[in-house]
Order: sequence, then C-alpha cells, then structure tokens
Amino acid sequence: MNIKSYERITERITDLLSQGTVPWHKPWQVKTGLPRNLVSKKAYRGINPFLLLAMGYESPHWLTFRQAIQLGGSVKKGEKACPVVFWKQMEVTDKESGELEKIPLLRLYFVFNVAQCEGLRNMPAEDNSSFVATEAAEIVAKMPQPPKIKHGMSHAYYTPVNDIVGMPEPKRFDTEDAYHATLFHELMHSTGHEKRLKRQSITERNGYGSDPYCKEELVAELGSAFLCGQAGIVERTIDSSAAYLEGWLKQLKQDKTLIVYAAAQAQKAADFILGRTFQESEAAHD
Repeated sequence: MNIKSYERITERITDLLSQGTVPWHKPWQVKTGLPRNLVSKKAYRGINPFLLLAMGYESPHWLTFRQAIQLGGSVKKGEKACPVVFWKQMEVTDKESGELEKIPLLRLYFVFNVAQCEGLRNMPAEDNSSFVATEAAEIVAKMPQPPKIKHGMSHAYYTPVNDIVGMPEPKRFDTEDAYHATLFHELMHSTGHEKRLKRQSITERNGYGSDPYCKEELVAELGSAFLCGQAGIVERTIDSSAAYLEGWLKQLKQDKTLIVYAAAQAQKAADFILGRTFQESEAAHD
C-alpha cells in the first residue's frame, strides 16, 4: 500500500470540505460529460472525476505534463497540477505456494486541464459532442437484478434482510430530480446485497443504519452522484451543513484510505446499476 498516495488525495478532499465544498455534490457538466484524458479519450473514474470537477475548468479534457510536451506545447508557468490516481496490477509471488498473484497498487500521477496549457499542436480533435443523459426513470427500470421498491413509506431506506427499498411517494418530494437522487442513494445500498456485489459493509451490516458517516454511507453518496450525473440531474437536495462537513472531515482524517476505497466501490456499484463493465485499471495516464 502506498499510503502517501492515499494521504495526498485525502488531503485534497479535506481541503475542499474545510472550504465548505462537498466534492461529491458538485454536478457533472451536463453539456460535456465526465472529465476525460485528451489523448486516450478515456473518462476518469473512481475518485478522479470529483477531484477534477472541483478544479472548476470549463473543458472536460485533461493531460499529463509529458502529453503536453508530446503535443508540441507546454504547461503555462505557475499552473498547478491536479493529482489523480489509478490502480496498477502488481505481480507478487506467494511465499507459501510459490504462485504468482496480482495485487492492486494505488499510484498517483498529475494532470493539467487544456486551459492550463499553451502551444499545443498536433492535438487530437476534442470530443465536443454534447453529453447525452439517460432518463432517471430508465436507469431505475433497467437496473439488473433490482430490489423490490415499496412506495408509501415515511422515509427512504434499504433493508438487506428483505432486499427492499422503501420510498415516500414521489409527490412528497419538492422535485422529480430530488425523488430520483434519493432513490439512487438507496439503490446504491442495494448493490451490496449477497446476490449482487456482496459488499462487506452491507452483508455484515457493520454499523450500517446507525452511523451516517460510515463507509457504506459514503459509497451510497458517491454512487448516487455518479447516477445523478448520468441522468443529468444537476440540482440535488443536499446537506452542506457545518455538522455534515465536520462529520466527514473527522472520518477522513481518521482513515486516510476511506475516500479512495469508497469511490472505487461506488464506481463499481454505479457500473452494476448501469449494466456496464470496465477494466479495473485506468490507462488514461499514459
């Protein structure tokens, strides 16, 4: 484990929280979609979209210092890079069996937005096609192996024992988007069920349902953000109170790996709901 990489990313997130910004509450740029690498065209995943969106640039395109040089340009003087992470599969030999095993290792690298660069030539054509959102209702309807959704309840919840998502009636929400954002949150919890992704924080119910700042709750928050982005929901009913911010600051300072691991689990869960499959490692740093 490269603990320094975790610490660097956690420091970035806690700095934003200290300033009153909740990175996973920042909406996607609906017209351009997720941040992606200019050269490889690959969208950044896991914690990376939240880090990059928080930088506030209009363009969704990013590249490394080396890629800027390869395109005949350079990074403008004084510009600061944004750290992002990827998982690299390292082969190690098991001491007992002697067999090779692959262990995911977190690696840190740095990227710049195209707006931070100058003189870029031989530049690949930017993908300026408008981001096409998926209807929120369609995301819910097409979820593989969905739990039962029971309306008419006094509050929103997920119970793994019966595999049921309970929801108030849609008319009780201020907007349709607020209803779907809440439903997405509960559906994220349901992906941890034994018959889906078997997430330990659901199957063992460690603190689930009692601590609003547990790892499972962060997975659901981050995953809901992914789904809201896919659905083009840019206005969410969110809690940005001082108590909320302080709660997550405390948790992240206690566990330097929490945000990276939770984001990875949230990405996996969102992919499940959307019926997508991806390679675990990210090659956008090449």
